[in-house]
Amino acid sequence: MAELVREIKRTSSKWIKRRGMGYFGWQNGYGAFSVCPYHVARVRRYIARQEAHHRKQTFQDEYRGLLDRYGVEYDERYVWD
Repeated sequence: MAELVREIKRTSSKWIKRRGMGYFGWQNGYGAFSVCPYHVARVRRYIARQEAHHRKQTFQDEYRGLLDRYGVEYDERYVWD
């Protein structure tokens, strides 16, 4: 997983910088969640509507909710850059 995320961050950063789209930087960490094949369509809809969704609920609040819902222990000091 770490190698995949590293490659995604590397190639997408290069792509954005080559297009002169302004400053861009990834945070240091990442989270990875598996998705049941039956829920793939739902996840795609979420991604397509993400901008509007995050006007109602911040990414941070949503992420905390996922961690709490699935019993993932975390320390706020290390979750956000």
